[in-house]
Amino acid sequence: MNDTLLITVTGKDRPGVTSAIFDVLAQAGVAVVDIEQIVVRRRLVLAVLVTAPHDSRRLRTTIETAMTDLGMAVEIEQGSGDNRSRAGGRAHVTVIGAPLKAAAMGAVAGRIADAGGNIDRIERMARYPVTAIEMDVSGIEPARLRTSLAKEAARQGIDVAVQPASLLRHGMRLIVMDVDSTLIEGEVIEMLAAHAGFGAQVAEITERAMRGELDFAESLRERVALLEGLDERVLDEVYGQIVVNPGARTLVRILRRLGYRFAIVSGGFSQITDRLAADLGIHRARANTLEVVDGRLSGRVVGEVVDRAGKARALREFAADLGVPEAATIAIGDGANDLDMLAAAGLGIAYNARPVVREAADTSLNVPYLDTIMYLLGISREDIEAADREAGVVTPAPPI
Repeated sequence: MNDTLLITVTGKDRPGVTSAIFDVLAQAGVAVVDIEQIVVRRRLVLAVLVTAPHDSRRLRTTIETAMTDLGMAVEIEQGSGDNRSRAGGRAHVTVIGAPLKAAAMGAVAGRIADAGGNIDRIERMARYPVTAIEMDVSGIEPARLRTSLAKEAARQGIDVAVQPASLLRHGMRLIVMDVDSTLIEGEVIEMLAAHAGFGAQVAEITERAMRGELDFAESLRERVALLEGLDERVLDEVYGQIVVNPGARTLVRILRRLGYRFAIVSGGFSQITDRLAADLGIHRARANTLEVVDGRLSGRVVGEVVDRAGKARALREFAADLGVPEAATIAIGDGANDLDMLAAAGLGIAYNARPVVREAADTSLNVPYLDTIMYLLGISREDIEAADREAGVVTPAPPI
């Protein structure tokens, strides 16, 4: 591979272009070193890197003739060696916007270049309801790149996730999710408190606890005490009002088919989370339990509170129980009580989270679609739709 030829073909996509060029290359007896092909708005770009034959001039003429007959333009460049990535770190960078403006993409690309990184490959993962673009980047350590791009993402109002390029990305097998304001919209304890006439008071305490300003266990007991005397049938009423976040059912449905296991860990209440797990097909659940005496809430929880440390402990126990290495787990949460769980996971994702959580997590998502997490795993919207079609699941048609 001391001498190679880079053949680049462009033009209106049509059947037979790729086969035609390889018919010519086969007659020349060259070896394929690399190949990449994309189609954008029915415009084909095909790049083939091959070993250079003894008679490169003859091959050039033959290729140019064949491509001209097909109405394609061709460029041939002779050089040496392969097109290996730069030395140093390698990362997957996922950029998500709704919309994703050219200025934002330009800013991200600029920060990568400023940091000494090189973009080796770009692929679209989704075009609706968000635009998601994945880039393979080399030449810079992922941790350093993450810091730089997190600041740029905040300036541009987009999401940028940076993950080390390794086999672990393909081995993720357990996803552990927070419930309130992550898996579902809103906070269950606030919905319960509304029935007791303390909705605003509980909401204020909850927000401070999620920002990390209050001890979670103490704040939970304070809030639960305000529920004393509520008829336990209120739990059924509140469960009926729960709205699962967009994309949650798709996330679980698709990844379960791939062998993933799911768990929910909540500072909320098992009377709600156990039913939610059964409804969604989630394998494990852990939460606090409200004490019920003579059909009414006592204003107390039973047993140890599932707090910040308890959530991380649950993740580790679920992983061990399922035989999944902790490095192959993903944790998703939004509040300060999720921080230890996010740190314990192989990949911690802050989902529409408070600033203290966004700053500490491996990556952050701020779009209202939970299934965008699949783009971080290298699963495209087209993959999702194809899997649903095979299973007979009807999904909304994309916009034209």
